[in-house]
Amino acid sequence: MTDPNKPFAGKVAIVTGAARNIGKTIALRLAREGAAVVVNAVQDREAADAVAHEISEFGGQAMAYVGDVTNEEMVKKMVDMAAAAFGRIDILISNASVRGQKPIEEMTLAEWHRVLSVPLDGAFLLSKACIPHMKRQGAGRIVTLGGISAYLGTKNRVHLLTAKAGLVGFTRGLASEVAGNGITCNVVSPGHIDTDRPASAGVRPTLAVQPPVNRLGLPDEIASMVRYLCLPEAAYITGQTLHVNGGLFMGV
Repeated sequence: MTDPNKPFAGKVAIVTGAARNIGKTIALRLAREGAAVVVNAVQDREAADAVAHEISEFGGQAMAYVGDVTNEEMVKKMVDMAAAAFGRIDILISNASVRGQKPIEEMTLAEWHRVLSVPLDGAFLLSKACIPHMKRQGAGRIVTLGGISAYLGTKNRVHLLTAKAGLVGFTRGLASEVAGNGITCNVVSPGHIDTDRPASAGVRPTLAVQPPVNRLGLPDEIASMVRYLCLPEAAYITGQTLHVNGGLFMGV
């Protein structure tokens, strides 16, 4: 009989950008509920190892992998290692992103490309590498992390907003391609979440309008939505953007 507290027992998840904040919370949540988790970070080996160690401390399975999600060779190696270590891949959480804050007139083409490449190229390369494994199993879950700024607009971040908006189109197209294989693809779009922000992200924008739920969101509230989309009962939800923002954005 399946343990209701371990709905992901026997499943394997890859979570990118999982060394801290929302990605870390998602990795821990899936692991606590039975999934073996690959904890990806771009360069912070110590932080990635710490998350994997925390998972092992409560009896879960995890491995840390440090690699750039825009590097096709590194992505392939991570997916191959995950499949070799755990035998399968069921869940991909494409969370890795970089921010940056600069007016468009001061932004270089290289800066533009870098901020676009991590979410978009990362989601492309990871999905391409994971989908064959999911097809063989006849099921899979792909969740990408968007952002409310792509809907409300934020100055000095045209590169990030473009990337997050692009993920919506990518996910809808991907959902259409793989629906017949039992694979769902969705976007979770967080509002303003109480996270630790690197210096490169700049100062958190001051909201002209506060959300009806008058507070910052919590990483665990995002992880809860991601978790639900990965469950068997979410099999009829695909190609969607799920907004978790305290009511700040109520558009269609």
